[in-house]
Amino acid sequence: MGQNNSVTNFARHLRVYTDVNRRSNENILEFGDINDVKRVITVNAPQQVKFISNRISTSKYSILTFLPKFLFEQFRKYSNIFFLCIAVLQQIPGVSPTGRYTTAVPLLIILCCAAIKEIIEDFKRHIQDGAVNNRRILIYRYGNWLYSKWMNVKVGDIIKVTDKEYFPADLILLSSSEPHSICYIHTSNLDGETNLKVRQTSHIISSLQLKDLQGIIECELPNRHLYEFSGTLKLENIPHAIPLGSDQILLRGSQLKNTGWIYGLAIYSGQETKLMMNSSSVPFKRTNVEQITNNQILLLLFLLLILCLFSTLASELWNSKNRVGHWYLGLTKISDNSATTVPNHFGYTFLTFFILFNNLIPISLQITVDLVKFIQAYFINWDRDMYDEESDIPANARTSNLNEELGQVKYIFSDKTGTLTKNVMLFKQCSIAGIMYGSGNVERFNDFQLMQNLTNHRTGDQIREFLTLLATCHTVVPEQKTDSLAGVTYQASSPDETALVAALKEMNVIFYRRTPNAVAINFRGQDEVYQILNVLEFS
Repeated sequence: MGQNNSVTNFARHLRVYTDVNRRSNENILEFGDINDVKRVITVNAPQQVKFISNRISTSKYSILTFLPKFLFEQFRKYSNIFFLCIAVLQQIPGVSPTGRYTTAVPLLIILCCAAIKEIIEDFKRHIQDGAVNNRRILIYRYGNWLYSKWMNVKVGDIIKVTDKEYFPADLILLSSSEPHSICYIHTSNLDGETNLKVRQTSHIISSLQLKDLQGIIECELPNRHLYEFSGTLKLENIPHAIPLGSDQILLRGSQLKNTGWIYGLAIYSGQETKLMMNSSSVPFKRTNVEQITNNQILLLLFLLLILCLFSTLASELWNSKNRVGHWYLGLTKISDNSATTVPNHFGYTFLTFFILFNNLIPISLQITVDLVKFIQAYFINWDRDMYDEESDIPANARTSNLNEELGQVKYIFSDKTGTLTKNVMLFKQCSIAGIMYGSGNVERFNDFQLMQNLTNHRTGDQIREFLTLLATCHTVVPEQKTDSLAGVTYQASSPDETALVAALKEMNVIFYRRTPNAVAINFRGQDEVYQILNVLEFS
């Protein structure tokens, strides 16, 4: 009975609850490993379960794994295996016609050069990982805001992220600077989409002070599904549980946009974030050139074996015919079963020719190819044609092992226009009440007749309604960088909508603010606010 109570207390301490099954007429509480149940996180309190660190690593090697991984990768190349065998055979006394280290030393130099190349490239990955892990973030701990590093973020921490900053872990949105606690995020690092997405928390959470947040979050275990999440937030001062879904989660790798700040609670960290779970470990890849090289080496090895076999048979035949006539070569002694007959043994003779003819496969081939690819990587980094001026990002060859795979794409499966093209939309013409405005031959809409008809024509009311609808019926998110309305820029999931509101801005009909329930426009100097009744999402 005491044992059952201790088990029950331990399970309650971990907040892991399972069913009670009856076995052998006794009630036994069954509970599994914490990883087999849903995740439970305490809010504003120490965690009862230790979660993994928020430190991430995308490098290929570590100090402990470098040697075995490096040797495994190098000896997947048939040429290295071949020359390793030659180096071993050369150590057998009386077999090698060359020196004992004729092949071993060049092979060691080749492996050292390859190791230096791998160390340099992987060191760059470690530097990039360090730059990410050491980013600064505000964390709410012990009633105070403290600056800390990303790698120090723990599950259960409350974090403050400001505009244009990236989220250091997977967070639950608690509050934001925007009305109704909404925020806008950019997820191009996760799914490649450039449109802004809206996240909104419960008004119950946003109305509470951080120090008053006490309770637990129950959510699903870490998984790689970017668009799925379910959980509940149970607060001590709220009688009912608050449901949490994908609209409340902020994923690591996404960026806060057009929002002053947000408060979020970390639920997944480090390698358990959805970003890292969708990032597979660095694989050992073989290029087409390497596969072709391996096949050719096998062919050369086959020819080498035939050549060695032919030479061995010819040697045996010549020895058998000339051992008497060429007495000065000492071949007569070979006919005796003495120790001197060992070198003439068929197998030993075969190995001698095998070592002698091993240069049929060039030992410098692989190191030459690797050196060329290593230098090519720097040319890729220096290539001005691969530099993007708009984002100020040059090409970055993180590895030189796959250079020859560039430009080998034959088929591309693309979802829609805009994935591979710029998808630039321009507002050029419109028809209002049967009257056509604008011209298809210009780069921008510049028909002054439209503005004149707005005030001096019988279709003025229809023109005003047309412009008002274009300015309000969309899902565009405005970003006001200055106090002036002229500084408003737009982000949208549809380039069509961006083109429409940008053209209206040129006509002095400016959309400048959005809330979950309303939009605000400035119609030629007059502010107007319209309530949102329903939204048909862009698809």
